[in-house]
Amino acid sequence: MDFFINFTSYLSSLNTFVLWVIMLSFCFSSILIFLKLFGYAGLYVYSALAIIIGNIQVLKTVDFFYSPEPVALGTVLFASTFLCTDILSEHFGKDKAKKNVLIGFVGFLFMTIIMLITIGFNPSEIDWVQDSLANVFTPMTRFFIASMIAYLASQYFDVWIYSKIKNFTKNKFLWVRNNLSTVLSSLVDNTVFSILAWIILNPNPESYYNVIMIYIFGTYVLRIFIAVIDTPFMYLSKKFIPK
Repeated sequence: MDFFINFTSYLSSLNTFVLWVIMLSFCFSSILIFLKLFGYAGLYVYSALAIIIGNIQVLKTVDFFYSPEPVALGTVLFASTFLCTDILSEHFGKDKAKKNVLIGFVGFLFMTIIMLITIGFNPSEIDWVQDSLANVFTPMTRFFIASMIAYLASQYFDVWIYSKIKNFTKNKFLWVRNNLSTVLSSLVDNTVFSILAWIILNPNPESYYNVIMIYIFGTYVLRIFIAVIDTPFMYLSKKFIPK
C-alpha cells in the first residue's frame, strides 16, 4: 500500500488532541527553521503558505473534547501567523511585520484567482478532479470577504498592540507582549469574521447568541492555548536569527 495512505491511516488512529499537538509542534518548529534558513524573508514565506493552506484546511471540521460543536481545522495555521508577526515586530521592526501581513493577503488572493481560472477550463473526458477542485477552491463570497477583512484587521491590530505593549513595558516581559497581543488579536479575528460571515453578509443571519457562543468562543479557547504554547518558541527565535 502507498506510504502516504499508510501514514494518514496511522494518524487517523491517534487521539484528536495528540494530532493538534503534533501539528502545533510542526508549525512552530517550521517557523524557526524558516527563520534560520532565510531570515525574515522566511517568515514572509511561511505566513503566505499558512494563510493559503489554512483557508483550505478550514473546510474540514473535527470533533474536539472542549467544544459541543465541531471545530474547523485551520485554527492552528492561522494562529501560527501571529507568532511570525510577533517575531518580526520584536527583532526586525513593525514595518517588516506590516509587510508580512500584506504578503500573506496578496498570496492568498493570487492563489484564489489562479484556482478560479483553473476551474474555468473545461475538463477533458478523462479528468477526474474538476468537481473536487471546484468544491475546495470556489469560495463562498461571504466567507471569502469575511476571511480577508478579518485577517487584515487582526494582523494589523497585532502589529499595533505588540508595539504598544513593548513600549509600555520598556522592552521587558517578552512573554506578556507575546501572549497578550496574540490573545487580543485572535479575539479580533474571530469576532470580525464571525459577525461578517454569519450575521452581516449572511442572507439568513444567525442569532447573536449562537455566533458568540459557537463561532467566536468556539475556537477561542484553542487559540488561547496556542498563544501560551508558542511562548517558548518566541524566546527561542532570537537564537535562530541568521548571523
